[in-house]
Amino acid sequence: MESSQTTGGNGTLNPQNSDASPAGSTGTSSSDDPKQNLNQVINSIQKTLGTIHQLYLTVSSFNVSSQLPLLQRLNSLVMEMDNMAKLSEKCNIQVPMEVLKLIDDGKNPDEFTRDVLNSCIAKNQITKGKTDAFKALRKHHLEELEQAFPDEVDEYREIRAASAAESMRLAQAQSMLPNGDVKVKPEM
Repeated sequence: MESSQTTGGNGTLNPQNSDASPAGSTGTSSSDDPKQNLNQVINSIQKTLGTIHQLYLTVSSFNVSSQLPLLQRLNSLVMEMDNMAKLSEKCNIQVPMEVLKLIDDGKNPDEFTRDVLNSCIAKNQITKGKTDAFKALRKHHLEELEQAFPDEVDEYREIRAASAAESMRLAQAQSMLPNGDVKVKPEM
């Protein structure tokens, strides 16, 4: 039956949406595509919001003659929420609790993103400062050691250079294919 609505068991009309229904999809690639799954959930949310708005309009001007449309819209809402629940099982989206608390408090979730980014930038600057301090300390120690033990520091630098060259050779050997070609890492 290709119609967009079917008759339910209680005499109400049930909208059928084959493009958003998980049971109606036969393609294997579309059910595995996270973007497609997310788009289906977003479409279902939009349909649910539209149905809730229609319910609000029906209830706000309710009279005896609007009982059937009210039942149809309630039935449609239940079906769309069921469809949304089925579609959401395919999506793996994790929302931090802080974002939900911000939304509950009536605040913009973009504030959370901004705060997290600012926190990351501050921690990055602290880490960079520590790294720079250790590099300066290492350089200072090497200069002091070179004045006191010049032969040992030269030997240390030779060992370090040989070790770096060996590490580079091993890294290149691991990226070589049996036929001598170099593996190219795919860009993401």
